[in-house]
Parts: sequence; C-alpha cells; structure tokens
Amino acid sequence: MRAVIQRVRKAQVKVGGEVVGEIGNGLLVFLGVHKDDGEKDAQFLTKKVPYLRVFEDEEGKMNRNLKEVGGKILLISQFTLYGDCRRGLRPSFDQAANPEEAKKWYKEIGKRWEEEGVKVERGVFGAFMEVEIHNQGPVTIILDSQERRNK
Repeated sequence: MRAVIQRVRKAQVKVGGEVVGEIGNGLLVFLGVHKDDGEKDAQFLTKKVPYLRVFEDEEGKMNRNLKEVGGKILLISQFTLYGDCRRGLRPSFDQAANPEEAKKWYKEIGKRWEEEGVKVERGVFGAFMEVEIHNQGPVTIILDSQERRNK
C-alpha cells in the first residue's frame, strides 16, 4: 500500500459538487493499493499513520502525533499512486489492485483507524472527486508498505 499523507489545517472532498468528507486539523491520506498487498501491508499503515509525529509541540518541533493533537483523517482512494510512467507518456496502472480488492482494503484501513480511536472522514471510492487542501507547513510524507518488506 502506498500513502501520500499531508498535514492539513483543513481539507474537504466533493463529489458532484457536494461535500462528502471534511476535516479540520489533521491528515489528508491518499491511499493506493498494490495488487500484491495483504494483511501485513494493512497492519503497517494502521499502526504507522495515526502515530506519525508530524505535528509541532510547544517548541515548534514535529513531536506530536494525530491522536495527541485531536486531529482527524480524510481518507481518499487513489489508484493513480501506482501509475508507472517509466515507459511512454501514458501511465500504466498494472500494479494497482483490481477495484474490488482495493475497495475492500480502503474500507478496512479506515475502519482500523477508527478502532484506534481516530475520527475518519472519507471520499467516495471510485468516484471523480474534487479535493480541497489547506496544507500546513507544508508537510507531506510518503509511506510505502512494500519498502518495509525490502529492509
């Protein structure tokens, strides 16, 4: 699984002009699912994202996590995170999971974060979405569960 995580002051997602998910202080997480992803990849992101120390403490150091600052997650599915542009000009999405499998993991990751005590708002899986982001910092972190396997 690949996640692009942005620390935000606020963010929202619209489908068909209507707001379907919105957060204040927190993390916007774009999630892509690889065709070979499974339980260990889900565990990696479940335990990593809410505890990333990307929020500032009293001294201005990134030393606090999402739970410590009372932040929320806005979760957006994004299969294009597995777009491969090494050959030609049109991305290949061969490495992305099929939609049924990706949707299963997308729902599961959000549910697991909620079980960790985090409030999670969501986009609509597979829909054309407009995402409004008010980055804070900006702070952007990329996590890839497959890189964990290679260490």
